[in-house]
Amino acid sequence: MPQKVIGLLGGMSWESSAEYYRIINQGVRDRLGGLHSACCLLWSFDFADVEALQHAGRWEEATALLVEAARRLERGGADFLVLCTVTMHRMADDLQVAVPLPLLHIADPTAGRIRAAGLRRVGLLGTAFTMEQPFLRGRLKDRHGLEVLVPEDADRALVHRVIYEELVQGRVEPASRDAYRAVIARLVARGAEAVILGCTEIMLLVRPEDSAVPLFDTTALHAEAAVDLALADEPARIDQTRFNEG
Repeated sequence: MPQKVIGLLGGMSWESSAEYYRIINQGVRDRLGGLHSACCLLWSFDFADVEALQHAGRWEEATALLVEAARRLERGGADFLVLCTVTMHRMADDLQVAVPLPLLHIADPTAGRIRAAGLRRVGLLGTAFTMEQPFLRGRLKDRHGLEVLVPEDADRALVHRVIYEELVQGRVEPASRDAYRAVIARLVARGAEAVILGCTEIMLLVRPEDSAVPLFDTTALHAEAAVDLALADEPARIDQTRFNEG
């Protein structure tokens, strides 16, 4: 069976979307060898427009942008969708209802890898939206049985600020890496057995050696799961049970 076409909803920010593109293409080349690369389509938003809607709480308008972009990818021949951002998974259910293409949810491959490692209590770093709202935490808990810890108020504000003022603008500051190390250490002190890098830009800043416990990078895990689905023999279908092992 030929490769399925991956429909990437990106540009939120392009810094992390570039990592998706790299990881997916390297994964296909590693699996198929030779000159193979991924068959994919990328819709890249102007992130300034999306960020303004996020911080104004205009989520219905943000959903409409996602739906229109996903429909463009569908018309272009995509077989399934990959939303290359955690925060916009707030609208994942609405997007899936509006567009018939299967949506590979970022929480599921992440949780599957955590459970396979025999871990249950995890810390979560991400935007304030991701850390404070239930769209990711609830899915990790209800579908995968994980206990999710988030940083305290001041730490959440710091993590959020670094994402929007630095990482999405391509800035990787040593002082911010030190600050994130301290946030992670406080989560570990509260009992976190692992930490989810729950924003697709955090992997640009935080490395395994910055944590005393395992880090689970949503960007890499999501992109690797997209490769698995694109190269699977069966038609594109998101079987959530495949992520429930462990």
